[in-house]
Amino acid sequence: MVSAKVRNNSESTKKFHNFPVRMQFFRPKVAVLAFSYYLCGGKERVMESYLNTANIARSADGVEWHPLTPFLPENARVLFLGSFPPQRKRWCMDFYYPNFINDHWRIEGEVFFADRNHFVDVEAKRFKLESIVDFCLSEGIAFYDTSTAVRRLQDNASDKYLEVVVPTDIPALLARLPHLKAIVTTGEKATDTICRSLQIPEMPKVNTFVPIPGFGHHSGSPLILYRLPSSSRAYPLAFEKKVAAYRRMFELVGLGQKK
Repeated sequence: MVSAKVRNNSESTKKFHNFPVRMQFFRPKVAVLAFSYYLCGGKERVMESYLNTANIARSADGVEWHPLTPFLPENARVLFLGSFPPQRKRWCMDFYYPNFINDHWRIEGEVFFADRNHFVDVEAKRFKLESIVDFCLSEGIAFYDTSTAVRRLQDNASDKYLEVVVPTDIPALLARLPHLKAIVTTGEKATDTICRSLQIPEMPKVNTFVPIPGFGHHSGSPLILYRLPSSSRAYPLAFEKKVAAYRRMFELVGLGQKK
């Protein structure tokens, strides 16, 4: 990283129009976004920050507001919705699935590039944020969470100790994703929250999916809720089996290994 600058949403949208517009659902309507610079092919490139600094600033009295802006590429075919990010002390990057001991990005590296460390800087013990963002923008993989504000009932990252204060407006997310084919969850709490929000009568079991009533792809096929095993190492399933499960989901929506 060469330097960092700070701009607001309106300024960044005008100057850096090649990045998709990010949604800001909750007051204050204008959040401050940071930008960092890094070298790419010998040229200086602008890298947008996905921190929601307004939400971070108003987190107080035990209530945490979502620290990231929704990542919603317009071409997204898959939307991962978790419960809520872990505490920032556990992050190695300012993006989704930031905990270095969570295997989400290793799974995607293995699925798409046959290399579990494709998105991993092994020496620095962090994920390659620029590569991840470029890849997700190119392939159409979106991220947010089912809760916009929570209370942590214990000092850990377990979903069962999260109390939802403000649920996410999921239909508002879906309205920005015209090519979406699947919402993907990896935990019971997020799955249950989506089923309640979208009035889905049946909660899918792990490695299965159900149609979402009233929502569909522009091709006429129904939008589905697909539940995958958690990428957390606390989830008792071998890495190779998690990779196989994620690969089946990605292939179902038309994404797969890069040649």
